Amino acid sequence: GSRERGQSCPCPEVRTRLPVLRWLPRYSLAWLQLDLIAGLTVGLTVVPQALAYAEVAGLPLQYGLYSSFMGCFVYCFLGTAKDVTLGPTAIMSLLVSSYTFHEPVYAILLAFLSGCIQLAMGLLHLGFLLDFISCPVIKGFTSAASITISFNQIKNILGLQGIPRQFFLQVYETLRRIRETRAGDAILGLACLAALAGLRAMKSRLPQAACVEPLAARVSYLIVWTSATARNALVVLFAGLVAYSFQVMGSQPLTLTGSIPRGLPAFQLPRFSMAAPNGTIPFRSMVEDMGVGLAVVPLMGLLETVAIAKAFASQNNYRIDPNQELLAMGFANILGSFVSSYPITGSFGRTAVNAQSGVCTPAGGLVTGTLVLLSLAYLTSLFYYIPKAALAAVIISAVVPLFDAGIFRTLWRVKRLDLVPLCVTFLLCFWEVQYGIVAGVLVSGILLLYSIARPPIKVLEGDVLLLQPGSSLHFPAIECLRDTVCSHALAASPPRSIILDCRHISSIDYTVVVGLAELLQELRKHGLSLAFCSLQDPVLQVLLSADLEGFQHFPSREEAERCGGADPGGGRAASFTSTSESLLLPA
Repeated sequence: GSRERGQSCPCPEVRTRLPVLRWLPRYSLAWLQLDLIAGLTVGLTVVPQALAYAEVAGLPLQYGLYSSFMGCFVYCFLGTAKDVTLGPTAIMSLLVSSYTFHEPVYAILLAFLSGCIQLAMGLLHLGFLLDFISCPVIKGFTSAASITISFNQIKNILGLQGIPRQFFLQVYETLRRIRETRAGDAILGLACLAALAGLRAMKSRLPQAACVEPLAARVSYLIVWTSATARNALVVLFAGLVAYSFQVMGSQPLTLTGSIPRGLPAFQLPRFSMAAPNGTIPFRSMVEDMGVGLAVVPLMGLLETVAIAKAFASQNNYRIDPNQELLAMGFANILGSFVSSYPITGSFGRTAVNAQSGVCTPAGGLVTGTLVLLSLAYLTSLFYYIPKAALAAVIISAVVPLFDAGIFRTLWRVKRLDLVPLCVTFLLCFWEVQYGIVAGVLVSGILLLYSIARPPIKVLEGDVLLLQPGSSLHFPAIECLRDTVCSHALAASPPRSIILDCRHISSIDYTVVVGLAELLQELRKHGLSLAFCSLQDPVLQVLLSADLEGFQHFPSREEAERCGGADPGGGRAASFTSTSESLLLPA
């Protein structure tokens, strides 16, 4: 018995760091069947999306597949949410295109460095930093990204070549060259969009098949559900067959994906320098070129993953650990860079497919990763015939739901001030993604600091003025408090003493203590007093330790008012309990 207890002691810590140990001992055949189905379904979704998202990142298409399997394997062992799948996403691909100059070497190095940063943040328990990115900033960014990514694919729907990637130039050039549209690409692209929208609507309206229904009805339900869930693969397969038919007939009205290198990527360290026509770009210069991307990419990657994990965890009644997610993301990006992956994160669309497929554990990711590896090994020759218009339709179908038009109306009703960071982020993201995110976070931070510097202070008139701050006092707020106290106490006729109700104040800092000492001194010059009531223990201990001259406090507001009201005209210091007496009162 004692030996068993000794062996079990390290288990909680090991299980925290290696979540696979929480579910693996209980794994069953029933779970295996559901994980297989979910893994295959997600795999049919991820392969066409990976090819499409590589286009968004401005990289050769095979890098989308290179980025799609390592995250599945790593998250199986280190992830805390059974539904989440890691891989390339539209948002992350857009960020990669902004910071890597369409160079695979930069993209792979960015994955490695982002992984190192995420790993360090996880080990230092810095997951709380995500709390400083507000919901309006996230909504502004994702809504703008939805528009920019969708419009970036219009050129492929229309079959236009040589369109710049900067959003405003892109809009101008696309409209200017609209007459050069290739009819074949446009017809196929619009047909694919219509098919994807129809299959999505079909799935959302599909009634749940009951076990008591006839076998034929259940089989029909399964066929329709599978077709709607794997709609990306079906549409791409159909478009590829159309393109192949035209190729056999000797005419090709469609723009094709082209050759993709066959085989698995080599397992090797990422390159820390890059050959250029005028010499070699060293590691330091590459890091400087990526700039703020080294902060934005790991944070936004973690933000996507944690937000998705929290959403599905709340639906399924389990908890996730942001710091453990950081470790999983860090290892996934570091190991992914060894197989030529660009930065990856959690995918909302594929996670939803995973959950709807009935996945039981993260082991479904092993099936998905294996399917991607098989595609790289044996199917790349078939990808040659995939039309670019079909991949563009897959991307547009995936990102359009990210645009949340209702958030503007919601914030107008709930808190209009939150529209400021939302609109700043939304508009600036059309110029440069990093400027939008950084500006949105800064505006949110300024609004937060303003609320700290100007806390609400409730003022109640009477023989003695009662002031009640609505939140804790920190150093930016002390001037606001002093101005409020002096303006009400000295402006009154006759001047009145002050009771400061501190029931909502849970902490103060040294600057506040100094400001209160100066305030006590200033009021004393005018023959007035300042007393404190309802002090919480930590605040009381700080003020007592500071040994403020003339400091007085009461356990309750009623007692403070009763003592203060004894001298209605003057409110002299004598009308309050002295510091030495107040020590006898319960805090």
